[in-house]
Amino acid sequence: MKKTRALLLLVATLALVASACSSDSDTTTTAATAAGEVPDLGGRTVTIAVENAYLPFNFIPAGGTDGVGWDYDAFAAICEVINCTPDFIPMQWDGMIDQVAQGAVDTAGDGISITDERKEVVDYSDAYMVVEQKFLVRIDDDRYADSIAVIDASDAIIGTQVGTTNYELAETLVGADRIKAYDQFPFTIEALIQGDVDVVIIDDAAGQGYVGVNADKLKIVTGGLQSDPLGFIFEQGSDLVEPVNIALAILKADGTLDVLGEKYFSDAFTTTYDDIADAEYEG
Repeated sequence: MKKTRALLLLVATLALVASACSSDSDTTTTAATAAGEVPDLGGRTVTIAVENAYLPFNFIPAGGTDGVGWDYDAFAAICEVINCTPDFIPMQWDGMIDQVAQGAVDTAGDGISITDERKEVVDYSDAYMVVEQKFLVRIDDDRYADSIAVIDASDAIIGTQVGTTNYELAETLVGADRIKAYDQFPFTIEALIQGDVDVVIIDDAAGQGYVGVNADKLKIVTGGLQSDPLGFIFEQGSDLVEPVNIALAILKADGTLDVLGEKYFSDAFTTTYDDIADAEYEG
């Protein structure tokens, strides 16, 4: 995987976003930690929904059975701070937010964008990073450059995943009639390679994984379309929000988030979608 300016920006903003989006909670956290009031959940099990198909956040290496990725490491670190036990639950993206909203699981990873619409059904942690949505195109396709206007003026078909902010942005740009939506991003990428769609809108962090394995077929177009802060989601009124926010602030301050950023969002991360197992879900 080649390091890009966007990827470097993502790493650089890990700590900055957490700070910028949570100044009030940071003040609370500073006071709490100074007074020795870091929450202790007494070993409580916290269930975390993960798709296990979304590099670099969560995935299962080919030939393995255990999930790994940023979500796994981040929540292990969170639980070390506030004394909880993470229990990762494989779950399809479609329906994940609803399952958290209904209390079926405590929280979810998967790089979930913070939006006002989602805040109507779930509570969020403070933002832990920001990603940019970008165009992904075939390697020999220069029609769209970095211009949203060109997409809008053309008859381009946009591919993306259902239920994502990528889909919402595509709908804003061209309307639902010019979108082909798929259950998982790997299907969307294959549609792009085969010419069934003209362009894909994808988060830059996830897009790097697809380009890495298809460097001779795909490229990310320079220029971000929209910046999305990411946060963990919880059932409304959950008593886990404040402890997780305090843990995130501590992990930001002690450099843990920077270490995880370097591990998963730089050229140190070389896993591609050819290197992971297919996700399996119950039911």
